[in-house]
Amino acid sequence: MTRTVAQKMGVRPGARAHLVAAPPDAVVAMELPALAVAEELTGAFDYLHLFVTRQEEMRAQFGGLRDHLGDGGVLWVSWPKGGRLGTDLTIKEVIAIGYDLGMVESTCLRVDDTWTALKFTRPKPGKTYRNSYGTLPGQGG
Repeated sequence: MTRTVAQKMGVRPGARAHLVAAPPDAVVAMELPALAVAEELTGAFDYLHLFVTRQEEMRAQFGGLRDHLGDGGVLWVSWPKGGRLGTDLTIKEVIAIGYDLGMVESTCLRVDDTWTALKFTRPKPGKTYRNSYGTLPGQGG
C-alpha cells in the first residue's frame, strides 16, 4: 500500500494546521487529511507548513511560525527543487536557516515534481546536535 505524502509527513487527521503560500498543486499532491486549518497565525499548532522560494522569505517567516508550534508540533519548510522558480534555496541553506533560528531538521521528502519539504522540530533539551550545514545558537561549531 502506497502512503500519501501527508502520511509520510506524519500529518494526523484533525491536527490544528496553518499553511503559508501553499501552491494549490502542492496541497493536492500532499493528500492532506481533514485538518483544523486556521487562516490566522494565532495560538498553538500541530502542523505548520511554509512554502518559500527565497532565503530572505524563509528568514522573515520561520521564527514567527516556530513561535506558534505546540508541544510536539512540526514545522515543514518547502522550496522548489533544482533551482526551479528562481529559488536561491537548497537543502544546505534551508538547514542553516532553521538551525540559526533554533530548530533542528529530520525528514526530507518530495512533495511533487516542483517542491521538496524538510521537517523541523524543537531541539530536545540537553542534546547536542551536529550538522555540517548549521549550528544551534549556544552550541558552538
